[in-house]
Amino acid sequence: MTRPSERAPVVAVRGVTRRFGDVVALDDVSLDVGAGELVGLLGPNGAGKSTLLSLVSGQRRPDSGTVRLLGGDPRDAASRAGLGVTPQETGLPATLRVREVVDFVGGHYVRPVPTGDLLEQFGLADLARRQTGALSGGQKRRLAVALALVGRPRVVLLDEPTTGLDVGARQALWDAIRAYHAGGGTVLLTSHYLEEVQALAERVVVVDRGVVRADDSLDAILRRVGLRRVAVRSRADLAAWPGVVRAERRDDGVQELYTADADALVRDLVRGDVEFHDLQIRGASLEEAFEEMVLQEVAR
Repeated sequence: MTRPSERAPVVAVRGVTRRFGDVVALDDVSLDVGAGELVGLLGPNGAGKSTLLSLVSGQRRPDSGTVRLLGGDPRDAASRAGLGVTPQETGLPATLRVREVVDFVGGHYVRPVPTGDLLEQFGLADLARRQTGALSGGQKRRLAVALALVGRPRVVLLDEPTTGLDVGARQALWDAIRAYHAGGGTVLLTSHYLEEVQALAERVVVVDRGVVRADDSLDAILRRVGLRRVAVRSRADLAAWPGVVRAERRDDGVQELYTADADALVRDLVRGDVEFHDLQIRGASLEEAFEEMVLQEVAR
């Protein structure tokens, strides 16, 4: 029997560089995504995340290196047959009704998800007869993700999937993504919502300035930085205190101190006779871990 680690990846990016004029969007990037993985691409604006997805979907070709989707060239229609995509910007025919759009896209597949089931899953059933031009931005976003899944694809690329959605709609979309993944689907998503990557992804790839800075499990990414966040109120300025690698002062006066050893920091504050109260300690979030990784790279 073939073990998962021995199977060919469904997405394979090898030594890829892509330029736009003088701008290097991707610089010798390599990335493999195995069948059934849910991978989050994390990085700031301009990091190269959307460019990477455009290469995987066959919309662009690399200047150098190779990209393979389901074993073939993503620019070939046969390779894209098992792919679902939600780009950042989705153009929908304004005069067609929601149900008509789903029927039209689903008609291109051998075994599409029934339109009624798909609309119900994404909370669009009540909007089935509404023209897409009359939808709100959040409703259009839900429809765009639904269209990515209508053909029961093996791989889904989601570029900022919940942009413009309120909390309730975002949670519903997360549930739909989880359900697709639980059924064996492969997901590669980008997001500006760091809590989204933290809520969904099993594996996190950190991209900055066109370079992969880290590629590991979510837990390993957080452990890699190993920072603890100490929130405290004090009249003393603790930003330069020994062991503090980064400090921020919130508008409410609370000082947030990031340190590798929270216990040692608190002991030193006590021994130093520093008055403080409202002490809180927790692990670094994914956002804080990402910021620290980027800061470490820039300092090198």
